[in-house]
Amino acid sequence: MEKRRLGKSNLEVSAIGLGCMSIGIADVYTSSAQDETKAVDLIQCALDLGINFLDTANIYGDSEIKVGRALQGRRGGVVLATKFGIVIDSSVRNRGVDGTPENARRSCDLSLKRLGVDQIDLYYLHRVDPQVPIEETVGAMAELVRAGKVRYLGLSEPSPDKVRRAHRIHPITAIQTEYSLFSREPEENLFPVLRELDIALVAYSPLGRGFLGGRFRSVNDLAVRDWRRSNPRFQDQTFSSNLAVADRLQGLAREKKCTAAQLALAWLLRNSQNVIPIPGTSSKARLEENARVVDVQLDEQDFKSIEDAFPHGAVQGERYAPEMMKIINS
Repeated sequence: MEKRRLGKSNLEVSAIGLGCMSIGIADVYTSSAQDETKAVDLIQCALDLGINFLDTANIYGDSEIKVGRALQGRRGGVVLATKFGIVIDSSVRNRGVDGTPENARRSCDLSLKRLGVDQIDLYYLHRVDPQVPIEETVGAMAELVRAGKVRYLGLSEPSPDKVRRAHRIHPITAIQTEYSLFSREPEENLFPVLRELDIALVAYSPLGRGFLGGRFRSVNDLAVRDWRRSNPRFQDQTFSSNLAVADRLQGLAREKKCTAAQLALAWLLRNSQNVIPIPGTSSKARLEENARVVDVQLDEQDFKSIEDAFPHGAVQGERYAPEMMKIINS
C-alpha cells in the first residue's frame, strides 16, 4: 500500500483511507447499520490490505464503538480520526452545530471512551459553529493536544478564511471536505491555502456519493430511506443529467482496464500528493477494489481525457439541501 504524510505531521497514512460512517448508521447509504461482527471483520480486512487510516465521528451511530472493537490488539500503526461538533445531545440544537469549548472537551472524552483508546490521532471539528469564534473552538481543541488526548487537529468543511484563523491558534494538519470529479469546488479557493500552509486534504465522498462507481441507474435502486433521495443532485432531471455525466467515466475506465470507481480514485491520488480519499463501504469486495487503486497509473493523456469528460460545472445541483449548505464553507 502506498503511504503519504498527513500535512506537516509525522503521521504516515495509506494513500486510501476508510470512511466508517456506513458501518454504524442506517438510512444514509444503506437500509441498516452493519452488525458488529461484520463491521469488525471489514475493518480488520482493511488493515490487512494496508489501509491504516480510519475515519469516523461521534454522530455515526455506533461506528466509534465498532472501530474500537476492531482495533483491540491492533492499534499500533493505525491513524485514527474522529470528529465532533454536529449536534447530537447539545443544548444548541437550533443551530445544528456546537463548537463551544465545553462541547469540544466533553465530546472528546466520550469519543475516547467509545473508541476504547487513550489518544485520538486526528480530531476534527465536523462543522464550524457560526456562533462561536473559530479561535475559541480551536483553542479548546489545542488544550486536548496539550493534555495528550489528541495528537493532531483538523477541520471539516471550513472556509479558507477559517482555515487561516484556526491555523494561527494551533497548526491544522488536515482539512476534510467533499472532493471528487463530481465536486471540484475545493480547487477554486481552498487548495491555494492548503498548499501554502502544507495542510492535507482528506476527501470524503470521493465517488460522488455513488455516481462515479456506477452502482445505480435509477433513484429507485436506492434503499427507501436512503438519504440521497433528498439530495439535490438526485432529483428528477438533475439525476438523469448527472448520471449521464458519470457514465463518461465508464469508457475511460475500460481503456485503462480498471473500474470506474478505481479511475475516479486514481484521478484524486495522481492529481495531488496532498489528497487522501476516504471512500466508505460496508462491502469487502468494494474495499478490496478501492485498495487496488494504488496500482492504477495515469499519464498526461489520461488526465486530459478525464478533464475533458468532467469540466467544471458539468454536475448539476448543490451538494446538500439548503439547511446543510448553511454550514458548508463556513
